[in-house]
Amino acid sequence: MGDQVRRNMPLFPIGIIKQLTELSARQVRYYEENGLITPARSEGNRRLFSFNDVDRLLEIKSLLERGVNLAGIREIFEMKERGISVPNLHYKTEPSEGDIHKNLKKELYQAGRFGKTSLIQGELSRFFN
Repeated sequence: MGDQVRRNMPLFPIGIIKQLTELSARQVRYYEENGLITPARSEGNRRLFSFNDVDRLLEIKSLLERGVNLAGIREIFEMKERGISVPNLHYKTEPSEGDIHKNLKKELYQAGRFGKTSLIQGELSRFFN
């Protein structure tokens, strides 16, 4: 039995999927309703998920966390199925402590120089609590 066959075998009920992916059952059903995953069904009509389904759910979760909506996720999956390379998705992350200190120093210098208030006071307020 090949590795790909093993990865496609429907083995996991939704309870295990919830633990593996930290998604709710409702989220998993919603992604199925929207055609993002297609789990197998047992004789009792219960959903059974494969390792590939788990990977796909984790990818959906990751893309959603990075700000991609369901239509975008669907398009990404369609591109992958057609063999089209998907552009790397980069999203701005929270500024590091070093970045904030650098901005603080720059803003304070400029504010003092021109006698005006800092433009990033909201970002800097966490240092003054």
